[in-house]
Amino acid sequence: MTKNKEILFKKPPVGPVTDDTFELAETAIPSAGDGQFVVQAHYMSVDPYMRSRMTNVKSYIPPFELGKPLQAGIVGEVVESNHDKFPVGCYVSGMGNWANYTVTDGEGYNQVPSGPAPLSYFLGILGMPGMTAWVGLTKIGACKEGDNVYVSAASGAVGQVVGQIAKQMGCHVSGSAGSDDKVAYLKELGFDQAFNYKTCGDLNKAIATANPKGIDVYFENVGGPMLEAVLNNMRFNGRIAACGMIADYDAASASDVSTSPRNLPIIIGREIKMQGFIVSNHTKECIEWIQQGSQWITEGKLKYRESVAEGLENAPQAFMDMMAGKNFGKQVVKLV
Repeated sequence: MTKNKEILFKKPPVGPVTDDTFELAETAIPSAGDGQFVVQAHYMSVDPYMRSRMTNVKSYIPPFELGKPLQAGIVGEVVESNHDKFPVGCYVSGMGNWANYTVTDGEGYNQVPSGPAPLSYFLGILGMPGMTAWVGLTKIGACKEGDNVYVSAASGAVGQVVGQIAKQMGCHVSGSAGSDDKVAYLKELGFDQAFNYKTCGDLNKAIATANPKGIDVYFENVGGPMLEAVLNNMRFNGRIAACGMIADYDAASASDVSTSPRNLPIIIGREIKMQGFIVSNHTKECIEWIQQGSQWITEGKLKYRESVAEGLENAPQAFMDMMAGKNFGKQVVKLV
């Protein structure tokens, strides 16, 4: 490859993301300066949190810059290096650009081993989504043996890992997903109960049926009416690990945000704890997960499903499909 392709942030979306949010550009392949190296990305991640970076709202991470490449988790090969810790030929993961090549000083990058898992897994089950599942369930949700755990968006990049960890811990696990195929997959993973939230009718009743003893730990990915229905089914001293609320990510304005949950006072009488978290603030537990997750994968105790788009030019469509729930498992883009 003699040129570097990049996806630029062209236009902030209003409501759902559309094609004109992005622009494909060709540039020269970057060179490594002092203390830098160049990564040829083999896989690139697209994730729901990127939607919040497309608005100029103060958050834990800066917004994307107009006219500049968007950023994403990448995994790939070092092809040029002036960095002692990252020689040419090693494989690394970290935050790069929506591009075939990224130049970096190595901050936030780690070498990844070959052998125990496919390279793309370091963007998924052994990357940020897997770490998010581990931190949210074990630290924020304080999950323990015998708990009743419910996971929304359970077939997604994070949710499918949450359910399997909870089963390893000896919990009753239920989850919801947006298609019958995804529900069947959850049962294949060992979920005790699973249902299609799009066809279940009464969401409150469906959650109650899937959790006959109530919910001790809820791993929150959705928000809106889902959270409202879950609150009705939470047990006393329950815990909610708030990972994301994708139901409102595409809201065009504050007036378009869901009014749910209308029953939030339930958390007072039932002494329910609800805590949001950012996984990058829990370094110790992230390192724990790489060790534990790698062991369970080697032992055949974890399964993982991905949706793979081919080619950088298809990254925008992959992102839009992911936001619409058309992906099955972790969404990645294969670049090499």
